[in-house]
Amino acid sequence: MKKVFAIILICCLALTVIAGCSSEQPANEPAAELQPIIVGASVTPHGEILNAAKEELAAKGYDLQIVEFNDYVQPNLNLESGDLDANYFQHLPYLEDFNLENGTKLVSLAAIHYEPFGIYAGKTAAIADLADGAVIAVPNDTTNEARALLLLEAQGLIKLNPDAGLKATKIDIVENTKNLDIREMEAAQLTRTLPDVDMAVINGNYAIQAGLNASTDALAVEAADSLAAETFANIIAIREGDEAREDLAALVEVLTGETVKAFINDTYQGAVVPMF
Repeated sequence: MKKVFAIILICCLALTVIAGCSSEQPANEPAAELQPIIVGASVTPHGEILNAAKEELAAKGYDLQIVEFNDYVQPNLNLESGDLDANYFQHLPYLEDFNLENGTKLVSLAAIHYEPFGIYAGKTAAIADLADGAVIAVPNDTTNEARALLLLEAQGLIKLNPDAGLKATKIDIVENTKNLDIREMEAAQLTRTLPDVDMAVINGNYAIQAGLNASTDALAVEAADSLAAETFANIIAIREGDEAREDLAALVEVLTGETVKAFINDTYQGAVVPMF
């Protein structure tokens, strides 16, 4: 009887241990895997703004992966090819022109922020001091050149053909009393060539990247009620047909939330303006 009792006791203890082990959570069980969202962006401010959204997106189950670019062409080509889920560096007029010129089918999912263009001093310190024949550099892509020329026109430096609108280039200048030499060049090169020209009209992201702030360093900036301010908000671009994706909806939700708005306002002090 003693042997039988001992066997029963041992079996009960074994069952108790097994039951206890099965109810415990393995100590090293990995956390749920995050779903990646791959977004192409200009380094500043777009990449910085995206970084401010990473934590909230992780809480929603997404791993925001940021691929940085230093030009305005590759982010769209990489999006079209499927290497990116979205990109964040451009405004809608640029995207529409890019689609026409390259046969791509990219669309805007949401407007996030606006970067005022500014006129920055190079060799000449003030707009009033511009000499006859002074050199002013502007971006050479269609929509951004028009935007730069409209800002020069707003300062009374030139007059444009009113029919040119947001397609204006320097051939649409109908009045140039100072005979200004308008130099078209790649937007990314403008800050580097600033010491070699009298002035340059610079895109907001490249100005910020070079340590310039439109609200404190520019000689003139686009007015808040200007055509440019209403038109050139920077967008999240995606492939046509991806509009209903839940991961991209989460991306926009976080980017248009209070955390990102506070980051933009605190970090850029007016050089970047939330559009939500």
